Amino acid sequence: MTNVTLVAGARPNFMKIAPIIHAIQAKMNEGADISYRLVHTGQHYDKKMSGDFFEQLNIPEPDANLGGGGGTQAEQTAAIMVAFEKELMAHRPDLVIVVGDVTSTLACSITAKKLVIDVAHVEGGIRSGDLSMPEEINRMVTDSITDHFFTTSEIANNNLRKLGFPESCIHFVGNTMIDTLVANMSRFQKPEGELFDQLQSQSYFVMTMHRPANVDQEEKLKEMIDAIMKGTKGLPVIFPVHPRTAKNLQNLGISDPNLHMTDPLSYLEFNYLVKNAKGVITDSGGITEEASVMNVPCITLRDNTERPETIELGTNELVGTDPKNLPPYLEKLMNNQWKSYEGIPMWDGKTAERIVDKIIAIYDK
Repeated sequence: MTNVTLVAGARPNFMKIAPIIHAIQAKMNEGADISYRLVHTGQHYDKKMSGDFFEQLNIPEPDANLGGGGGTQAEQTAAIMVAFEKELMAHRPDLVIVVGDVTSTLACSITAKKLVIDVAHVEGGIRSGDLSMPEEINRMVTDSITDHFFTTSEIANNNLRKLGFPESCIHFVGNTMIDTLVANMSRFQKPEGELFDQLQSQSYFVMTMHRPANVDQEEKLKEMIDAIMKGTKGLPVIFPVHPRTAKNLQNLGISDPNLHMTDPLSYLEFNYLVKNAKGVITDSGGITEEASVMNVPCITLRDNTERPETIELGTNELVGTDPKNLPPYLEKLMNNQWKSYEGIPMWDGKTAERIVDKIIAIYDK
């Protein structure tokens, strides 16, 4: 019997882990000798950021919730490590699977390795090259002690080869977040409310901003939003606001009749809006992947990206964090001159099946 512990912490993790759970369940139903425990670290504990996902993505309730939310990055990392060590000592698996690049990814991989338990990193090998991002530190440390990498692109594979990892531990499988997107596209649902009832397909923008480089400098944030509102020429801009950003926006008193700030939306609601939008303006990595596969123009307000395939083969353009860079991109988008999705290899909705087949091949001996 191969025993696997799956770790999920923050919102993006749930989209990445759901298809792996479903693939393991399918194999168990076929009689495969594999079992799993789902551990929620509690890194995000807001209902919209966490609870909804279990219901919407058909994920079973976690076997354990470590309650590791709140505090500084160091406090959160420590709390998760202490609680996860107890979990692993009580339920020792053959393999711990961590996903993405959040605090939980780092904390749980270190804890597992110190107990001499194998670690597999889903989305291993991706890099932005920006050490000011906590996520980049999480990726680098996690990858340095990982036993098996489940990668999303040939770019990630090459990053790992350059670090000296052998081919035997690099498994190019695709992107589990796209598995979730493909599986749920027919279930997307329009958010409730008069604002959303009035929106017309291809006639509004969706915006997300949460990175400190964009939202922590008040004057720059104001300039950025002014540039966005000017460039979108009166079309509604729907902005589900991250709590950190909401506070800064309140301090600035930013308002525009076409800027609609909403509470965070559930997965099915948010992606309904993205799928039907004229374009997306974001500083999130994951949204660039989803927008690309749905062939929705995407403008990324960052100076670097760990997902260059979304630029080379997707609908994403890296615009940077200077508001002065925005106008030509928005003009191109408004004039319907944006590039189309060309197809990213292995982003086909079957990644989790490949991951579980590989785990069974490695551990069921």
